[in-house]
Amino acid sequence: MLDITPETKLHALLQAYPQLEEKLLNMSPSFAKLKNPVLRATVAKVATLRQVAQVGGLSLGTLINTLREAAGQSTQNYSSEAGVEKTPAWFHPEKIAQSLDARPLLAAGEHPLNQVLSEIQTLQAGEIYELTTPFLPAPLLDAVRKKGYAVWSVTEEAEVIKNYFTRA
Repeated sequence: MLDITPETKLHALLQAYPQLEEKLLNMSPSFAKLKNPVLRATVAKVATLRQVAQVGGLSLGTLINTLREAAGQSTQNYSSEAGVEKTPAWFHPEKIAQSLDARPLLAAGEHPLNQVLSEIQTLQAGEIYELTTPFLPAPLLDAVRKKGYAVWSVTEEAEVIKNYFTRA
């Protein structure tokens, strides 16, 4: 039995509890993208439920406890981790040096991770990389952070998320 926690990988969850897929899909319109086989095969293997909650715009506690209850596990007290992140001091629109609109790539079933990781390496100190996505790409953001970059995301409108990266 897989214990459902914020660090549980989405792929492992769906392997252990395939019946939770429908419950998950009904929790947020953003999760409909899980039906894309390429995203499912790539993102689902690395995305934690903490990241899934961010992508779906759900509180961590709501996501975890809904899934735990549906799997027959007791609910836990998880912080909602809610709140609006303020514009960081390093962000200035005129410092955007490169941009990528990943929406067409994602719609075609491609993942922009390798392209983004390659392109951000060319940033000079103070320059910003802008990535436009239809959802919060939490696993990609974590990969960029692990490379030592500062990250900030803002929702401009439905299915338009602007993600900004700069050297930390």
